[in-house]
Amino acid sequence: MTAVASGRVDRIGQQAHNILCYSFLPAKGIERLLRLRARVRSRLRNNAEVVGTDEAFFEDEDKQAVLDLYNEKDGILDGDDETDVDLSSYAYQIWKNATAADPTLKKKIENLPSVVYSAKPHKPTPQRPEGVLVYMRTAQEYDALAWVGPNSKSVTESQFEILRTAECLPNIPAQPRLSNHHHLVGKAVEHIACEEKQPGGQLGRPSGARFRVYERLKNHAQNLKDTLFHTDELKKAIDEIYRYPLRAAAIDSLVRQLRSGVSDEDLARLVLSLQEDNRLCITFKELPSQNTRIICSLSLIPTHP
Repeated sequence: MTAVASGRVDRIGQQAHNILCYSFLPAKGIERLLRLRARVRSRLRNNAEVVGTDEAFFEDEDKQAVLDLYNEKDGILDGDDETDVDLSSYAYQIWKNATAADPTLKKKIENLPSVVYSAKPHKPTPQRPEGVLVYMRTAQEYDALAWVGPNSKSVTESQFEILRTAECLPNIPAQPRLSNHHHLVGKAVEHIACEEKQPGGQLGRPSGARFRVYERLKNHAQNLKDTLFHTDELKKAIDEIYRYPLRAAAIDSLVRQLRSGVSDEDLARLVLSLQEDNRLCITFKELPSQNTRIICSLSLIPTHP
């Protein structure tokens, strides 16, 4: 198999306007000819036996995920965008697209009361069963989504997955809600409340920017505890990240730095700079304390082909 690509290559001293790049793959497959994966594993195993190691070769290593990636399994990268775009920006773009397509939606949606509910058809699978989606706002003004299945258990912690599952086109008629809709809503609220009480539960997924920055700075501060470099400002910033969601601009900056392999010292300096400019977290300190509020919920009604 041959792949041909043409385009301009911007290199110092380059005279040609177009460069043709040819990639050749052997018919029998690279792995069968080079045994690359087996050789790499053998090298790592030999190194471990000599110097000893108790850590994975890849950060946050998931052996099955690595194998699926190597074998080009469909959908293996579906969840990666959660570290690229923050949920609020993703949801805002959905809102913007919908109201641009139908301007009447803006007034209709804004006039809806809290605790409103509806239902939509859903094709269930073992990983994506029927149930209820819930959107609520905590007492700290933190937005949270939950998906509870028919067994009253959480289906997924991925906020993006829940938001995508809620997608419903305008021409799809509303369905009668599940008979146990309100019971499942109650279980969703309990789940979100339980997650918030757990240490780090409100930090989101371990692969997300907020979780990773918090963990790195917490460990960094612990290492600086008995040194002159330990500051109250850093401790305050870490506490702020734990308690409040990051601003969209802060997420973009932090994700770029994390990808570039930023050191703990530089990461701490960036966080302190963002905090000083009030660009780190949405603290809502100016708002009065409020109770947890259910904004809306959606039953997923099972349909079968």
